Amino acid sequence: MKLRKSLLAAAVAASFAPAFAGVLPENLMAAPAQPMSVAAKANLAARLDARRADAGLDSEHGYKMREQHPGAHGQRILRADHTFQGLRVYGSESVVVTDENGDIVSESASDRRNGLDSSRAARVSAKGAPETSPAFDADEAIRIAVSRTTGKTHRTKPEAELLIWPVMKTVRTAAAANKAESALNAMDVQDVVDHYELAYLVKTRMNKNNRPVFRDTVINATTGAVIKQWDALQSVTGVGHSQYNGDVPIQTTLSGSTYKMLDSSRGVGGTFGGMAITNANHSPESNPQAGSIYTNSTNTWGDGQQYISGGSTTNANGQTAAVNALWGLMNTYDTLKNVVGWSSLDGNNTATYIAVHVDNNYDNAFFDPNCKCMYIGDGTDFYSLGSIDVIGHEMGHGVTDATSNLTYSGESGGLNESNSDITGEMVEAYARAGGTGTSVPSGNDWMMGKEIARNGQPLRWMWKPSKDGSSKDAWSSTLGNLNVHFSSGPNNRMFYFLANGSNASSSSEMYSSYLTKQPLAMTGIGNDKAFRIWFKANTTKFTAS
Repeated sequence: MKLRKSLLAAAVAASFAPAFAGVLPENLMAAPAQPMSVAAKANLAARLDARRADAGLDSEHGYKMREQHPGAHGQRILRADHTFQGLRVYGSESVVVTDENGDIVSESASDRRNGLDSSRAARVSAKGAPETSPAFDADEAIRIAVSRTTGKTHRTKPEAELLIWPVMKTVRTAAAANKAESALNAMDVQDVVDHYELAYLVKTRMNKNNRPVFRDTVINATTGAVIKQWDALQSVTGVGHSQYNGDVPIQTTLSGSTYKMLDSSRGVGGTFGGMAITNANHSPESNPQAGSIYTNSTNTWGDGQQYISGGSTTNANGQTAAVNALWGLMNTYDTLKNVVGWSSLDGNNTATYIAVHVDNNYDNAFFDPNCKCMYIGDGTDFYSLGSIDVIGHEMGHGVTDATSNLTYSGESGGLNESNSDITGEMVEAYARAGGTGTSVPSGNDWMMGKEIARNGQPLRWMWKPSKDGSSKDAWSSTLGNLNVHFSSGPNNRMFYFLANGSNASSSSEMYSSYLTKQPLAMTGIGNDKAFRIWFKANTTKFTAS
């Protein structure tokens, strides 16, 4: 797509130079950014407004600052939503990198607002600006959204935002006009705005039969018709004595004569004042509770065995899930901090927590954007879902949630899941090599969730995603119709090839039919360089759409 091409090209161009110059920065990102002053925000807004004329925009268009993160060498990364008459234009935003003086270094934009101009609506009637006064209020929009879900009770209060919804369509480029459908490549098509609708984006977080039903629903604010709906739950289905890694060092806190699974050396603030592992104690998946931090009279934890269903969650056997989680949390934090200089999930070193023993025999683990935390089940078809790559995967969702916020639907949802698989594999490699140093070595197995599988079959194979029978190895025009766990395949395979290279033999699972020039294979650049390129793309280039 046109957007993908420009963002990927920018990310790769910006990242390849240092990657291949032979010298890599010790840290990609700087220390957590201090909040911008009112004057600094006004200054940046003025600088962005000054760019409107170049884009053919008028004063009806604006920018709304949303988030900021630390950048390289004292720079800031800011995300700004594009607005029209004060309303957010969904999927239209800018990632702005500024220097110490507030000057704009770069802007990566997903621009879907150019057809919005009420003064010339007659001339662009196909795309003209919609009426910005809704026919009904937010409460009615919530009622409509709830009626279209299978949830029964609300876990959190529903939210409804009035916005401009660009209705997108995919068109072929001129060069691909006569290509057969089977021969199309991602660069042969582009997403363009067909027209705009005034809409409510309603976020419902509900429960049904003790299972979470998280939905985002887009409703036409004039007719009440449901435009689009998608599943918003970001999950993977599918000395401590750890279950998967033997005896591992874990960072705890001594309070009086009691040890706590609170790592105050990693992260600040948050719910517990540091990175913590808590006992959900079988609170239901539909409304899991963090519970209390794990405590022990000695600083030796766990028995290294799978949790015995129905048993104590606090004895040695019950502690093992907590050991798995804390070791995974520590290594994920250290991978991000030591390799790319990113502190915690949001880059600003805000502490998070993982709650274990969610529900009973629960075969899932998920990141919850409401608490910016993670919940881990004990498994029944799986073993305990606290393996190192699964923990890294879920924390990867936390980084994406704080930065690009890739919409969890269609191709962007596949990239969201792929980013988490990539993070999980890189954390596994870092942890397996001892969890120290400023680079990601080799050493991961490139199979997501292999350790938790009772039948020995991983959730996903990075080098050949189609081995699971549902994922795709390469892009096609129907990729965005798949479940996001399966549409992640092409990007997972891309990353494997980028790190490890491919194989020239058509009989190899590492062979690609797209590498048709000589040589019939590519040479990988290693985990470390590949991860730096991808991480920079996700945090400084990609927008939600």
